[in-house]
Amino acid sequence: MKKLSIRDIGRELGVSITTVSFILNGKAKEKRISEALTKKVLDFVEKVNYTPNVMAQALRTGKSKLICLMVEDISNNFFFSQVARLIEEKAHSNGYRVIFCSTDNDKTKTKELIKLFRDRLIDGYIITPPEGIEKEIVRLLDDNIPVILADRNLPGLRCSSVMVDNYESSFNATQHLINQGFENISYFSIESNQPQMADRLRGYESAMANANRQPLVKNLDYYAPAEKNIEQISDYIQQNPQIDAIFFATNYICNWGLEVLRKLKYKIPDRVGLVSYDDTNLFKLYNPSITAVAQPIEQISENILRLMLDTLHGKYEAKEVHEVVVPARLLVRESSIRQVVPA
Repeated sequence: MKKLSIRDIGRELGVSITTVSFILNGKAKEKRISEALTKKVLDFVEKVNYTPNVMAQALRTGKSKLICLMVEDISNNFFFSQVARLIEEKAHSNGYRVIFCSTDNDKTKTKELIKLFRDRLIDGYIITPPEGIEKEIVRLLDDNIPVILADRNLPGLRCSSVMVDNYESSFNATQHLINQGFENISYFSIESNQPQMADRLRGYESAMANANRQPLVKNLDYYAPAEKNIEQISDYIQQNPQIDAIFFATNYICNWGLEVLRKLKYKIPDRVGLVSYDDTNLFKLYNPSITAVAQPIEQISENILRLMLDTLHGKYEAKEVHEVVVPARLLVRESSIRQVVPA
């Protein structure tokens, strides 16, 4: 069956194409179209299950009402999945739809996705960027297509972004362990030049230096199989038996670490205290519950979409740079509280 067009609807109802277009785009009141005619058109549209041709609309108006959200892995990351859900809700309430995709932190895949969606006239991009896509972002901005970087920025690239204060929150998490009396605090992260990971490391190292403590840093290979990284965590802990507390730079590294500590029969927090960056719903259910740095997901999502919509609606030019940094919060739970033995 041939898909109906606005022209077909107008011909069927004896109404002008312009009037049908105004009604379908929610402008009936603005254009003083009667409620009876509006109802007649909308009832017919529902009856025939009419759906607009998005590409045709985009070509005609220059706007697709589509926003592309590109993150590392939307299927296996609590932080990104929650941010995506909230952005989708807020975008929908403002008349936009969101297309999701995962980049696997791969620059080649990210470049291909940007080209793919650009050909489909996407209005704006929200990107958690891997290194090496600076030129692609600059091209989008040069064409006045809004780009908001989320969770991290790219050094030297002038682009709006929304990030957490990774340095301060990491410093505070490490300082919390120091205040609890832990002496030899290890830090597990990934080998990465990403700014947010570098800031977390700097926060840890600053707190350790202020307390005259020796840093104990182990970087893992992000692209290695989980089993390999679990083995490396285990080896490092066993090679450094003085470790009495651990700060994990991400929640997935923490999950690997918890598996290792269980196998080594290390009791938390008696044998080793523990803090993780990036809270998840599961951390409060563990026994003992896991102290974690919680990123303000609602605030992050609101700021990302506010910047995007303000740019799409002409308040800002795409090339204007607006950098939003929001504070994170340390949720102190049982895993980091030093057990005091009565005298």
